[in-house]
Amino acid sequence: MTSTSLITGASSGLGTEYARQLARRGDLLVLVARDATRLERLADELRREGAADVEVLAADLTSPDGIAAVTDRLTDPTRPVETLINSAGFGLPLTFETNDIEDEVRHLRLHDEVPMRLMHAVLPSMLTRRSGTILNIASASAVMPRSTYAACKAWLVMFSRWANTQYRSRGVTVTAVCPGYTHTDFHARLGLPKGEEGIPSWLWLEAPRVVAESLRDVERGKAVSVPSRRYRAIYTIAGFAPSGLVARLAARGR
Repeated sequence: MTSTSLITGASSGLGTEYARQLARRGDLLVLVARDATRLERLADELRREGAADVEVLAADLTSPDGIAAVTDRLTDPTRPVETLINSAGFGLPLTFETNDIEDEVRHLRLHDEVPMRLMHAVLPSMLTRRSGTILNIASASAVMPRSTYAACKAWLVMFSRWANTQYRSRGVTVTAVCPGYTHTDFHARLGLPKGEEGIPSWLWLEAPRVVAESLRDVERGKAVSVPSRRYRAIYTIAGFAPSGLVARLAARGR
């Protein structure tokens, strides 16, 4: 039976790569993002490559109307969603004290409130069917003191760990994906072109690898997926190292 996957933040970054890999495995796709033009462009690309079916849902998830549109789709009993991928997000400078507070509030809402609302919307139908998958795109920085971005991602990791324990026996897995620095357009949107991010080259990962490894971890029912051995080591060490030391190291780059 064909599975339907809904991906937020599908127009760029890891969201786009999830769309490509899930299309190749035969999933029906619901692509969600603000930019309808970019979504349609991606949908056309996937259809040309043989995607089974691609639905475009343009929605601003920082607005009540946008959230309502996506929750309506997730709760439509005639078109169940088997996989939810919460990938929408954006970055801010690490200088919290000079950031616009409304930008910080939108940042918090998009990274934590929106995934919480979407999970709450889709879980009842998944539990009724005793089948479902939720991926929350977090970050390896979730265990590092690194301004509000890491704080938001830490919430996603902790909730996913609890939810996976709570719902896995009922057929629903919840996984926090914690990649390290990954080549997408995320940093370019912060005004940092490739090669100017201040990060050593050996720390960079490629999006196809991150997505493929995370999907394998999801199949294994893991609550937390940290793609690549180097970041699994960093993630583990950072959880035990002194906060001051980790904060100084995490302050490098953007």
